Amino acid sequence: MRYRLRKMGNTFEKQVERGRLVDCCKKGDTLFFKNPPSITGSATVGGKKESEGPLKDCFDLLFEDNTLGEPTWEKSESALQRYCIEQLLQKTNTKMADVDYVLAGDLQNQCTASAYTLRGLDVQFLGLYGACSTMAEGLGVASVLAAGGMAKRVIALASSHFCAAERQFRSPLEYGGKRTPTAQWTVTAAGAMMLEPEGNGPFVRAVTFGRIRDFEVTDITNMGAAMAPAAAETILRYFEDSNELPERFDGIYTGDLGQVGSELLLEILKKNGMDLKNHFDCGTMIYDLEAQQVQSGGSGCGCSASVFAGKLLPELKKGKLRRVLVLSTGALMSQTTTLQGESIPGIAHLAELSAVSKEEQQ
Repeated sequence: MRYRLRKMGNTFEKQVERGRLVDCCKKGDTLFFKNPPSITGSATVGGKKESEGPLKDCFDLLFEDNTLGEPTWEKSESALQRYCIEQLLQKTNTKMADVDYVLAGDLQNQCTASAYTLRGLDVQFLGLYGACSTMAEGLGVASVLAAGGMAKRVIALASSHFCAAERQFRSPLEYGGKRTPTAQWTVTAAGAMMLEPEGNGPFVRAVTFGRIRDFEVTDITNMGAAMAPAAAETILRYFEDSNELPERFDGIYTGDLGQVGSELLLEILKKNGMDLKNHFDCGTMIYDLEAQQVQSGGSGCGCSASVFAGKLLPELKKGKLRRVLVLSTGALMSQTTTLQGESIPGIAHLAELSAVSKEEQQ
């Protein structure tokens, strides 16, 4: 069985067909790797609120002071990335000189947190901006480079910082603005992964790059609603392309839809004939929603980056998880477009991760 989408205005019609996936490099919107690249290492660094959450043991390094000893929040985020890269290189016993590319992104204008982190590391740098979808975007592009034989080692890195993001997208913390129930808390964290053409896994078996979808949401305190339709479409397109079934996966993990966006995602999927029972959201996993007063949950590039790298990859490596889908979701607005009354476009990128390679699984 497979799900096929036909776009009709702002709705989708599902057609269910019988068929067998043809062995190919690309089908529909999805890239399938005949020789899946391996994620040979990962690292995570977090801040104070993350150290108080249910996933605190999944971080390699946690800071009680969110300044990380820096004079500005923007420099603090760069420090997060720097510590994260150092942890990754140490854990993989790798030198930066042995890394071909670093693909990195953050929520600051012009990806300055990443640029200022990488300026002193003398490595080829590709700056990415997909808002909160940046981790899956970087993972997907890094997988293409590694699987295509264009790189021996690639690092995918993403970060966010609550204080830097609030200043840029909403209002400085000194204003003491009231947060709505639909709002989400930007995670102060960085996550990084090392990808190589070969290794012991986990493996990236497929990647689905998303399409921008805009459902006319204008409320910047409800990003989950803006991102959920794009996440639903990417999921449906993957299952159409792969001829897979949701129940064959241990979990389908979205990046940071939060509580509100997750409920909307499941509603959209159900209307399209997919009653998803194994969905989890990083934004509701990383914090205790009741005890930590984070409203609808976590968000930010560092949300999915830290949960993917700190929790899911180690569990795949240990065999606790066998096969998962991971999606990072992004709300592609800026402070300028918000003030101009623009709606918020959404994007979602997906990767299929497996504890074993395709050949072994067959």
